Amino acid sequence: MTMTEPIKVIDADTHIIEPYDLWTSRVSVKKWGDKVPHVRWDDRAQEELWFAGDHVIGSGAGAAAAGWSEAPPKHAPKMELIDPVSWRPEDRLRLMDDYGIYAQILYPNVAGFGAGRFVEVSDGNGELALELIRAYNDYLVDFAAADRKRFVPIMAVPFWDLDIAIAEMERSRSLGHKGLIFSQAPDAFGQPQLGDPHWDRLWAAAQEMELSVNFHIGGGDMSGVNLLHPSSGPAANFASFPVTFWLTNAKTIATLIGGGICHRFPDLKFVSVESGVGWMPFLTEGLDWMWQECRVTDEHPEYDLLPSEYFKRQIYGCFWFEQGPMLDTVLETLGPDNVLYETDFPHPTSMSPGPASQAVKPKDFIADRLGHLPHETLQKILHDNAASIYHLD
Repeated sequence: MTMTEPIKVIDADTHIIEPYDLWTSRVSVKKWGDKVPHVRWDDRAQEELWFAGDHVIGSGAGAAAAGWSEAPPKHAPKMELIDPVSWRPEDRLRLMDDYGIYAQILYPNVAGFGAGRFVEVSDGNGELALELIRAYNDYLVDFAAADRKRFVPIMAVPFWDLDIAIAEMERSRSLGHKGLIFSQAPDAFGQPQLGDPHWDRLWAAAQEMELSVNFHIGGGDMSGVNLLHPSSGPAANFASFPVTFWLTNAKTIATLIGGGICHRFPDLKFVSVESGVGWMPFLTEGLDWMWQECRVTDEHPEYDLLPSEYFKRQIYGCFWFEQGPMLDTVLETLGPDNVLYETDFPHPTSMSPGPASQAVKPKDFIADRLGHLPHETLQKILHDNAASIYHLD
């Protein structure tokens, strides 16, 4: 990998595997009882599950699929069976060296991809939900302390109250967080829809604080995980529904542009996380066509750019498995300035080699599948774009 060795690869989407005592050690169990997220063995599921009161949040070890011996959706039933590289920062740093990854942007599992899960499990109690979010944000800072240049925390936000949300953004930013994760569908949690001007105060605050807004797939209604009829089988279902989640971020991008959010906040950066990028040229070309056909500027003369131009100025997408003509077309049509590389470690079907995966080490993928790209292009998609968005060295 001679050509790419000097590049400090920034992995734009990885996930922490939350330790079982994350919330019970930081939030008062005496005060809140079993509403504080915790893990216990479930006989029916035959695995360790996260619980909060009567709510089942998810699998204890299911998200830590890297290196597991069985193909998804099969997964480890207990945390003790997974490789510590998934949850112990010192071990993860060694794996990053082996994979050829310099830095990782950190996203959650249990907390949900937009903090909406905490609204659900707190049964409407804003005080409890806020404590859960603050505990998670603090834990990320502690995790990143193993190497603050290589671990990049992205904060959860108590979006149900703008005053509290902005205060938490300020607090977490002061602790080292480099962006925020936000739901594509806050209306799924009883809040105004994403395009509502209600959110302008939050966008303005994020812009002023130079915090990127990151839309990780699966941050809204998760009912789509059961896409297929049960007769199709769990493997076929697990292989099918994620694609629909990836494409859901097209709705998010259309909202950011069509709703005037990009126009009103020209310095704010938005990232479509774990969505792939192959569909983005079609999206931007389609938006441009419809924009002009519908004479949007007659309705909004203040809009001085085409959708594709707003996109190129402010919106980014992350890829991990795409390669060859598909990726080449994206880089040719959109250019390399809006593309980030991720591994999705340690999720199922991430760029994590193992006995049940076709994946190769990221450094080998980069050398073998991306090595034909100009060095300047590789420098941007592997490092510079992410370094700029997240203000990294």
